[in-house]
Amino acid sequence: MILLQNSILRLEYEPATDILQVRYPDLQRYHLSEIKHSLQVMVQTIRNYDVRKLLLDARTTSIEIDDEENRQLTLDLAAMLSQTRLVKVARVQPFDPEHEARAQRNIEAARKAGALSYEVATFTTPAAALDWLKE
Repeated sequence: MILLQNSILRLEYEPATDILQVRYPDLQRYHLSEIKHSLQVMVQTIRNYDVRKLLLDARTTSIEIDDEENRQLTLDLAAMLSQTRLVKVARVQPFDPEHEARAQRNIEAARKAGALSYEVATFTTPAAALDWLKE
């Protein structure tokens, strides 16, 4: 069931498995305030539906913001997600190895900041991510 679809995000929820699937948005500087708002809406949706499992698909995400903005966005999102009842977050890694290396650095920064109250795992395919979430 599609809970939200706009130019930035698409939230697709499967009640039987309690998994919310999201294609991570393109990170463009001129849309940054809209992206932040959409991520807040996503977190509110996770709260409203009491979602426990999240799949973030970043395979095709383009990143046009600098490393510091990207890191801060990740830290902010991790902190917001920690205020939900999420148990697992599965990431489908970007095709671009440089983007994935940056994402891993950001996840590690969030981990060190104590912002992760849920399990995070990274996968190369959505099928592998879904299998892990269903465990």
